[in-house]
Amino acid sequence: MILPRLKLFLLMSVLLLSLFALSNAQSRRVPPPTPTPTPEKDDDPVRVVTEEVKLNVIAFDEDGKFVNDVKESDLVISENDILHQPSSVRRIPANVLIVMDTGGEMRQIKSLDQTRKTAKGIVNALQPGDSIAVLQYNDKAEIVAEWTSDKNQILAAIGKKTRFGRRSAFVEALNMATDFLGKNPFDNRHLVLITDGTDSFAQPFAKSDAMRKLLSTDINVHVLSYTRMEAANIEPRTKMISKAPPPKAMPDEVAAQLPNGVRDMAQAPKIGPTINLDRTLLKKLRARKASLEASEETLSNLAENTNGEFIVPESLDEMIEKSALVAKMIDSSYVITYTPKIPLNEPGALAERNIIVTSKRPNLLVQAKRKLIVR
Repeated sequence: MILPRLKLFLLMSVLLLSLFALSNAQSRRVPPPTPTPTPEKDDDPVRVVTEEVKLNVIAFDEDGKFVNDVKESDLVISENDILHQPSSVRRIPANVLIVMDTGGEMRQIKSLDQTRKTAKGIVNALQPGDSIAVLQYNDKAEIVAEWTSDKNQILAAIGKKTRFGRRSAFVEALNMATDFLGKNPFDNRHLVLITDGTDSFAQPFAKSDAMRKLLSTDINVHVLSYTRMEAANIEPRTKMISKAPPPKAMPDEVAAQLPNGVRDMAQAPKIGPTINLDRTLLKKLRARKASLEASEETLSNLAENTNGEFIVPESLDEMIEKSALVAKMIDSSYVITYTPKIPLNEPGALAERNIIVTSKRPNLLVQAKRKLIVR
């Protein structure tokens, strides 16, 4: 009897010791380690935003000849009356987008043929190596020639791909031109408008927005304007009794497509004084004249604020002759850059900058005045 009891005692003792050891092991279990945070890298680069303003400067001597050796030390930049020094001055080929106005329901002087001749005059006068593209607008705006330095290709597009239309989508064309030039990665960008600047569709605020969009770029805008010729032609017809012939019933391009007899009647000159009792027509003619006058002022301001040329010819021949002057001004341009002392993106910074460039060098005349809209 003693032996079985001894075995039972020993078995119970082993069991108790096992339970004690297990309990002790669990109480001493080490908790899982706390993840160590990844240390920050001390060598991360510091990013510094450097702003740079680009604009074109036209440089001549006192005899009107292009100066081809302008340097940074020759120029002083004034931005809202704060002086700056150029950080670079470069002479590079021009990138020129020619915009042809080939529409308008009440046009009398403006014609497809005249606009083509003026555009071709600009192309022929530009320097070899300049890159050229062409946009036309009438009922809608469209690119008719992409960027190329091949003048023959551009001249062919002007002669064969342009057409007339009954309306004038000026604001659409202006926005398309700004976007098209904005996609061009090169500097020295110029926009040439052959237009009367009136629009058949857009509201006045839309034209203003399109102008401000252009002023936020470094694009120079040059204008060959029909406004004065059109206004002079329409002015006598704004009165009830006029010695001037009545306005054409339709543009020449439309009349030319009519049958012979009808075409001759449509194009026959009207002789003698006329009496206009159509009050609705008189109202439209007066509104047209007012629109032309407002457009001339708007186009003039746009050219001035983008350091471009504004030409308002008195005759069709003068318009073609002055096309060479626009090309000369384009090819007399330098691209200059500077860093504004008041950053463009600084909180509370002015949204509008007036920039003027002057010359410190004797016998160097520069033309550079620009209004920059910070968007």
